[in-house]
Amino acid sequence: MSRIGRLPIAIPAGVDVDIDGSTVTVKGPKGTLSRQFHPNIAIEKKENTLHVTRPDDAQQNRALHGLSRSLLANMVTGVNDGFRKDLEVNGVGYRAQKQGEQLVLNIGYSHQVIMEAPEGVTVEVPSPGKIIISGYDKQRVGQFAAEVREKRPPEPYKGKGIKYAAEVIRRKEGKSGKGK
Repeated sequence: MSRIGRLPIAIPAGVDVDIDGSTVTVKGPKGTLSRQFHPNIAIEKKENTLHVTRPDDAQQNRALHGLSRSLLANMVTGVNDGFRKDLEVNGVGYRAQKQGEQLVLNIGYSHQVIMEAPEGVTVEVPSPGKIIISGYDKQRVGQFAAEVREKRPPEPYKGKGIKYAAEVIRRKEGKSGKGK
């Protein structure tokens, strides 16, 4: 039995879960998420918990069991609490700012990089070196954070670029040209 898949998911107060066949809709204070799950995976609501079960131990069903439970738990967490990714902008002259709904990055190119946040994702820039991306859909928040980081990934010599706040950059020494 899947160790993750067999864990029940607690439904907090203020969150409504509707199960219609293999479609699950979760409504909460932050928003509404809906997802179509594989028909082999059974999702049951018992009082204030959700249980995910599989019909047998076939390879595909074992693989889908833990995945479905994790996706469902992320939906419940997202509409209740939301998700957040913190990014840091490091480098001389590198900065981020918000103009209207757009994120404007000055990251060493000859032009500014302008990015539009997807629906359901909010961007905050408390200081020129910090970006906070938040929302209720974990996939959208993580994808947009990865797209922002991709514009200038951190380099290993000076650490310049955009990195996640908890990310550790392995630094390299550089040239040691004392020889000849």
